[in-house]
Amino acid sequence: MTHFHGSDLEKIEAAYGIKKETIINFSSNVNPLGLSESIKTYLPQKIELIASYPDRNYLSLRCAIGNYIHMDSENIIVGNGSTELISLCIKAISPKKSLIIGPTYSEYEREVGLCGGSSAYYPLQEKNEFEIDIMHLKNSLTTDLDLLVICNPNNPTSTAITTSVMKEILIDCKKKNIFVLIDETYVEFVHDVNNVSAVQLVHDHDNVMVIRGVSKFFAAPGLRLGYAVCSSRSHILNIERQKNPWTINALAAFAGELMLMDKEYILKTHQHIADERKKIVTTLSKWDFVKFIDPVANFVLVKILNESFNASKLFNALLERKLMIRDASSFPFLDEQYFRFCFLHSAQNDLLLKSIEEILK
Repeated sequence: MTHFHGSDLEKIEAAYGIKKETIINFSSNVNPLGLSESIKTYLPQKIELIASYPDRNYLSLRCAIGNYIHMDSENIIVGNGSTELISLCIKAISPKKSLIIGPTYSEYEREVGLCGGSSAYYPLQEKNEFEIDIMHLKNSLTTDLDLLVICNPNNPTSTAITTSVMKEILIDCKKKNIFVLIDETYVEFVHDVNNVSAVQLVHDHDNVMVIRGVSKFFAAPGLRLGYAVCSSRSHILNIERQKNPWTINALAAFAGELMLMDKEYILKTHQHIADERKKIVTTLSKWDFVKFIDPVANFVLVKILNESFNASKLFNALLERKLMIRDASSFPFLDEQYFRFCFLHSAQNDLLLKSIEEILK
């Protein structure tokens, strides 16, 4: 079975003969509200920006990010999406041995390998609802580790480590000389961001870098814009020495500033995701043919309890209805019964839930 990413609509079209424009994509985890009205209105008016080089230091953009997350711009570095920043951070550390909390995004392991290092996974347990066991994790943080990687909220489990627990992890890692990379791609979808985000811990802990992007929450994966926060000037300078100049185009830099100031869009997104998450959880709770992990982000991980019917079969059955979910069996520690879907518009979510029930019940 080929596993398709949320961006693989062209591959889906070629493999299944379904026009990509007709597919409702529940696998990409992108904000269903789409681009904000401010972006649609003002970005076209700035087309002349491409006639000049962007500011090499992206000062205006970094200041806008600083205002958004309440951090000094000197502690912020920007990049061509969070993927570039994950790569740069790992290259700067060049870890010989890393621990990755999984199941999770595969890019972390790949980047460690490209640097010549090795990775091991700390497996979140299904019996614990994929929640972290802090004492067990601390015992796994051995002094030969150079790097701990945490996706928070985690993809694909949609679980999260609270800020207070994350602080414990950072303190323990500091004692053992372990750097911590935290990917907060989905944190803005959480109901109480301040209870989950580690950005507020960066001031007092120099062994952590927090990375975010605009692809998911601001529905702009084609923009390729991300940012990282770290209080260690030496680590930021090390990254800047390796980073190519002008990796963010001028339009993307302007769009980034505009997005972060759009409070109406941010509040509207929070409300929509909260409403849909509650509705979807209520529906899933009534089904006896699946088990789901209580989600904190904009997507949910579900397990099919009927072992004669797996996620691959469900993927194909739904695709016949032009609905695309994510078969999650390619993630470490997840078997062929797991699938994931994100929350879209209310009517679309209702259609997916109705279809899943008809197929699985």
